[in-house]
Amino acid sequence: MGRADMRIIDLCPDEKETIHQAAALLVEGFADAWLNMEEALQEVWESLEPGCISRVAVGEEGTVLGWIGGRPHYDGHVWELHPLIVRPEYRRQGIGRALVTDLEDRVRGRGALTLWLGTDDTEDQTTLSGVDLYPDPLDHLARIENLHGHPFEFYRRLGFVIVGVVPDANGWGKPDIFMAKRVGFGSE
Repeated sequence: MGRADMRIIDLCPDEKETIHQAAALLVEGFADAWLNMEEALQEVWESLEPGCISRVAVGEEGTVLGWIGGRPHYDGHVWELHPLIVRPEYRRQGIGRALVTDLEDRVRGRGALTLWLGTDDTEDQTTLSGVDLYPDPLDHLARIENLHGHPFEFYRRLGFVIVGVVPDANGWGKPDIFMAKRVGFGSE
């Protein structure tokens, strides 16, 4: 199945099967963050709260191929991309890129200037993991290298830049890398 065979639609509260599929993707793809379906379903339901954006890429038969969410911050000037997940067998086919582009268009339409995200390194995928980033986290950040396929490279290809790091966010030596991208322009 290619991108031509999918469509991106709103995830709606009355679509119980689609919600279940999105939650299952979280458990499968982020087992360290969402340990079970109950936690994952709670995350999906939170994405459906008023003011948030929740979109799914679906195949011809309604199979959820990927899911993306967006949450407003700073009076809507800044939006958080959270989460993004693509079914493993459909990765590297442009679905993630299409979901991010779709979210960018939607938040820009709501007046956003910046889209940001956090991308954890809990599995020693970058040179920021497994080391003490103190006393100078920004020095480490300036020299970051991707050792084992960390997603920050995917986001870089989409125009995001690294804007910060939270050392030990997920335990000692397991940082959260913050990335952001300008998606709109304000008046000067």
